[in-house]
Amino acid sequence: NTGHELGHKKGSFERWLGKIVLAIPAYGHFYVEHNKGHHVKVATPEDPVSSRMGENVYAYLVRSIPRQIPRAWDIEKKRLARGGKSQFNLDNDVLNAWLITVLIWGGLLIGFGIGILPYLLIQAVIGIALLEFVNYIEHYG
Repeated sequence: NTGHELGHKKGSFERWLGKIVLAIPAYGHFYVEHNKGHHVKVATPEDPVSSRMGENVYAYLVRSIPRQIPRAWDIEKKRLARGGKSQFNLDNDVLNAWLITVLIWGGLLIGFGIGILPYLLIQAVIGIALLEFVNYIEHYG
């Protein structure tokens, strides 16, 4: 939730910190989808983050998580197209979030070896689950 809250800040430094925090569990696309998607389409059928009336948390996770990456990508693709840019450049906030993840995880793998990979995966699953559990509770139907 720290990355989520930092992503709401006005200052670019805080927003970048939010991107880094979200990149650690490999969930950097959340910054784009949440701030440029969810906040625009909150509680509508187009919003994958708002839980549906009667939807349990497990159904919510199965529906919500897979829809966020393509939605974030589409948001960035449209934003960049308005400026005449390709979606495949570092101005794409989804791509730069993934690059941050690769750099962090790559550095940890180089520093600690392949044995750290299960821990990286476990922390990613737990971090994503906690963030999405809070989203479920905050946006329940």
